[in-house]
Amino acid sequence: MNKSNEKMLGWGDLLDLKRMDIRVLHKTWFAFFLTFFVWFNMAPLATVIAEETGLTMQQMKLLAICNVALTMPGRVIIGMLSDRFGPRKTFTGIMLVLALPCFAFAFGSSYTQMLVSRLLLSVVGTGFVVGIHMTSLWFKPRDIGFAQGVEAGLGNWGSSIAAITLPVLAINIFHGAWGWRYSIAASGVVMMAFGLYYYFSTTDGPPGTTRHRTRKAAAIEVSTWGNMINAIVWTVPIIGILALLAWRVYDMGFMGVNALIISLAIIGTVVLYQTIQIIRVNVPILKRGVPADDKYRFTDVACLCTCYMASFGAELGVISMLPAFFQNTFGLTPQYAGIIGSLFAFMNFFSRSLGGYISDRSPSRRGVMLVYLAGITITFGLMGLISPEWPLWTAVLVTILCAIFVTGGCGTTYALVPLIKRRITGQVTGYVGAYGSVGATLYLTAYTFMSDSAFFFFIGGTALFTFIFCLFFLKEPKGAFAHEYQLSSVDRELMKSGKF
Repeated sequence: MNKSNEKMLGWGDLLDLKRMDIRVLHKTWFAFFLTFFVWFNMAPLATVIAEETGLTMQQMKLLAICNVALTMPGRVIIGMLSDRFGPRKTFTGIMLVLALPCFAFAFGSSYTQMLVSRLLLSVVGTGFVVGIHMTSLWFKPRDIGFAQGVEAGLGNWGSSIAAITLPVLAINIFHGAWGWRYSIAASGVVMMAFGLYYYFSTTDGPPGTTRHRTRKAAAIEVSTWGNMINAIVWTVPIIGILALLAWRVYDMGFMGVNALIISLAIIGTVVLYQTIQIIRVNVPILKRGVPADDKYRFTDVACLCTCYMASFGAELGVISMLPAFFQNTFGLTPQYAGIIGSLFAFMNFFSRSLGGYISDRSPSRRGVMLVYLAGITITFGLMGLISPEWPLWTAVLVTILCAIFVTGGCGTTYALVPLIKRRITGQVTGYVGAYGSVGATLYLTAYTFMSDSAFFFFIGGTALFTFIFCLFFLKEPKGAFAHEYQLSSVDRELMKSGKF
């Protein structure tokens, strides 16, 4: 078929299950859906858990922070593993292994056990990185924004469906003091079962294609000496933000001074190690020289990191507190507040895929993303004005409008990610995805000091900063609307050697 006669992927194609790429897309979004369902299986049950266990709301807020903490370094590490071993094996490992801390949290007998298991379970949020990588192996640049919008949009429904179904399961199905425990454990069982199915039913790309592998999995490759320094600077917060978490745990009285010092020493050591790895991997490459057609701008990666922090980071922060916000502000029941709170993440399928769809068809992917960033800034300002005097329907309408821009902003960001450098898509995805969790940790830590309205204003302020930063520093990627991915001379050499 002539390339010019091939149509771009559209909404109707999602029903064509005869196509292998569409079948893999559906399996991948459902795997992502389950990881998010498990990741956010605590938020809709927060008030129930607090009532049944006697935990304070400050203790529940700390659990919410731990729930996103290790996602940051985890996404970078998982991105490297996905590049090295392939998304099929990596995704399967995530679903099987991380069901264990899910069970540990469900049946935890002490706050310490719940805290540690929730911290470990935060790694399940790395499933997003693998899903994006798998989709990039199956779809071309002209369709990548829409395909990844569908995959991530439907996957993000996991948090919404958890908010709707888990309170019903805990209160109306399982009953009793252990109802919430059985509900959370059940989500882990389903994820583990699907992990086995995913391993045997998918492949890393269409049959006959060669999976792209990095030359090194220890650190991201860069193109210039300046970019190496840039990479180090932007790597530090991914791990260093954990110092903020450690300090907040200490400040809230859940950690002693000796434990704080040990935690900070470990975090500092990991930061130093990763810095050394970046230098070790890239110095030999830069000494040899990077061909012009193999170069990319790490500044573009940095811009996308801030975009995802202002969009997905905001989403993670908001959906962690939104059910409780509506319950406390308007005096709603946990079930009703959970349904309304779930609307934020529920918009993901429509608005995230729409963001990718518009990006694919717009003459400027960069311009589309800037529009969404402006929308995030304005709508969070409106969220900050919500009060008990507002009619409930008005608050819900503003929440939906904000969700459209926030989740759509995620779609426009990841419409650009695979176009930076395909051979290191997993690592770029890991960096950008990690900043979503950096944002969530920053926002949720700030939330422990703020009122709900101040929290919304704070997120809007960071979105405004991101808009200005990207306006001046983000460039439109080359080949953003190409039929095929462009291979550099280094890519072709790696392909010949079998390492591509």
